[in-house]
Amino acid sequence: MLQLLSRRRCHLRRRNQPPILLTYRQLAQSHFQDEDPPFSPILKTLNPQNPKPQNQKNENPKRDESKKKKKKSSFPLKSDLPFDFRYSYSETNPAVEPIGYRETPKFSPFGPGRIDRRWTGTAAPAKQAVDLVKVEEERKAVLGEPLSEEEVSNLVELYRHSDCCRQINLGKGGVTHNMIDDIHNHWKKAEAVRIKCLGVPTLDMDNVCFHIEEKSGGRIIHRQINILLLYRGRNYDPKNRPVVPLMLWKPYPPIYPKLIKSVADGLTFEETKELRNRGLNSPPLMKLTRNGVYANVVEKVREAFKTEEVLKLDCAHVGMSDCKRIAVKLRDLVPCAPILYKDEQIILWRGKKSTETGSGDPC
Repeated sequence: MLQLLSRRRCHLRRRNQPPILLTYRQLAQSHFQDEDPPFSPILKTLNPQNPKPQNQKNENPKRDESKKKKKKSSFPLKSDLPFDFRYSYSETNPAVEPIGYRETPKFSPFGPGRIDRRWTGTAAPAKQAVDLVKVEEERKAVLGEPLSEEEVSNLVELYRHSDCCRQINLGKGGVTHNMIDDIHNHWKKAEAVRIKCLGVPTLDMDNVCFHIEEKSGGRIIHRQINILLLYRGRNYDPKNRPVVPLMLWKPYPPIYPKLIKSVADGLTFEETKELRNRGLNSPPLMKLTRNGVYANVVEKVREAFKTEEVLKLDCAHVGMSDCKRIAVKLRDLVPCAPILYKDEQIILWRGKKSTETGSGDPC
């Protein structure tokens, strides 16, 4: 009886004592010493559903090889493309030399030391002379035999929709240098690319088509106003595609002479002022929208100049930079002489009539 009471008192004393806090190391030791410890340490175990060991290596050796190749790629890059690299090919005229630069020409948009060509401020010219005969033979070998009517119709039906995933939008920059790389990237998985042209370049679609075919090496098999379908060729090999170094940023455009003079060539100051006032007070020939399709503007201006001497184009909401681009293209294509920009209105003068031919000469 006395033994039972003493055991009970000891048990009560233990219950009233504060709990003893054990460290993780003590719990781990007790786990291995005692068969049934009061607390068992929570050991990190692998999830059987998604086992991921700590020292797991990459399961994609191809990705590792591609990374190593990228690291091993040496600069500068050597490109065999037979033309001078420019930001825009269709919207610049190499014959017109700038009178100044907004940034020093030593800052190349391709990055320092990334290509084997020197940036001149407007272009990166090729080092070697171009053999046009050899280039044309290589292009014909890649294009192969021309497509039949059925093959062309099948490609047109495949890429004619506006929600086509193989589409490149051409804006006011025209045929840019990085656009060539985009075309070749689409040609990896598709035979043709749909190009949608908007803005100022649509004034001269023949120029756009020429530069697209020349710079990419493809062939335009379908053309509908501002929609083009560019075919890569029968013998095109994506693995042997040309090296197209990318421009890392858009270079600042250089400074060119002013387009509009205070006094038009062949006129006096009073005559020039009279023509400007007459053009401002006349109704606009047509209204141009921002990023629109201007494919029929040149023909309408030519027809209007047969009866009118001065015309006005309403370019509201188009932007001043686009107005200047439109005036430059109309001066060369119509031809005519822009004499005023005001309130996003372009005033065009047809020039002095020739008594022999009866056509307007550009000023």
